[in-house]
Amino acid sequence: MPNWGTESVRLESPSGHQNKMERIKIFFDKYESYMSSVTLILGFIFDFLTLHRIDVFWDNFFIVLYIILAGVSISIISLYEEGRLEGKFFEGLYEFLPFTLQFSFGGLFSAFVIFYSKSASFFTSGVFIVALVFLLVGNEFFKQKYQKIVFQLGIYFVSMFSFLIFLVPVLFKRMGDDLFILSGISSLVLIGLFSFVLSKFSPHGFLGNRNYLVASIVGLFVLINILYFTNIIPPIPLALKTGGVYHSVVRNSDGTYSVTGEKENRWYRRIIREIVHIKTGEPLYIFSSVFAPTDLNTTIFHNWQYYDEKENKWKSASKIPFKILGGRGNGYRVFSKKENIFVGEWRVDVESERGQVIGRIRFDIKMGEPVLETSRL
Repeated sequence: MPNWGTESVRLESPSGHQNKMERIKIFFDKYESYMSSVTLILGFIFDFLTLHRIDVFWDNFFIVLYIILAGVSISIISLYEEGRLEGKFFEGLYEFLPFTLQFSFGGLFSAFVIFYSKSASFFTSGVFIVALVFLLVGNEFFKQKYQKIVFQLGIYFVSMFSFLIFLVPVLFKRMGDDLFILSGISSLVLIGLFSFVLSKFSPHGFLGNRNYLVASIVGLFVLINILYFTNIIPPIPLALKTGGVYHSVVRNSDGTYSVTGEKENRWYRRIIREIVHIKTGEPLYIFSSVFAPTDLNTTIFHNWQYYDEKENKWKSASKIPFKILGGRGNGYRVFSKKENIFVGEWRVDVESERGQVIGRIRFDIKMGEPVLETSRL
């Protein structure tokens, strides 16, 4: 009798496990669309609240975890489809892996949107930011695509390249075209090694797809390089923390700055275009605070520009360089002064050494008596 009871337990256990997996699968299939949307929203909120600095270990640690999770998911999907992983466990796991891959890429592009948007002027880098947002939101509709190896590895390559673009300058504590090229080559090597190892264990998954895979990776590599060298990719890891136009800027003995600006410039004017009133012969000041990772030395510029209505184009009036040292959480503070300023449309681009726009301050100058207020920064 004891033996029959033991045997009975052995027979019922797998069935119970199978029924449990089926119930989970039914629940998942029923509420999948809601779970995906909620996960996307909560994940973005979590990243927005927790990802603060591009040079902090834990911020990069979570990004690396997302990359590892995505790589493991791609590997298991490929090995299962090859027939190298069998059994009810892997059969159930395979059903959920596209969602896991979706979650991983969602977390990655959520982080990239946050970091890159902090380092960009929408007027100059909007195309790249919109592309990242598309990958983040479009991630919700890619579940079936995540079962295709070419699509998986293409998105994986974009993720690694986007990560290394800002990680390499942080590690080398400087910026430059050579470091961007190093980021691209490193991404190609990593995706190449990953694909090579995976193809050895799952050759049928790559059969007939090798040429498409190479073409897609090379195409994405070329596209990202074009975006960088045309200054569409923002100058990450630099980020404009604050910036504005003022009638005077004075450095105080305690290291703070007293800035005098126009009281009537409301928040919406600061976002779109400020109105600045001047008297004849009065100069204006631009104050900016630019974040850079710890110990990163670089040069930024205040590029004062006015709109020439006769030629219908922007012209540079003066370009003032500043050496900055990274590490301060609220950014390295600098200000520039412009004499002989005149009525019209103006803007000041805060630029990197290679002309990438970190941020843009737009304002219209009119003759008049300003209503001023002073504050400390």
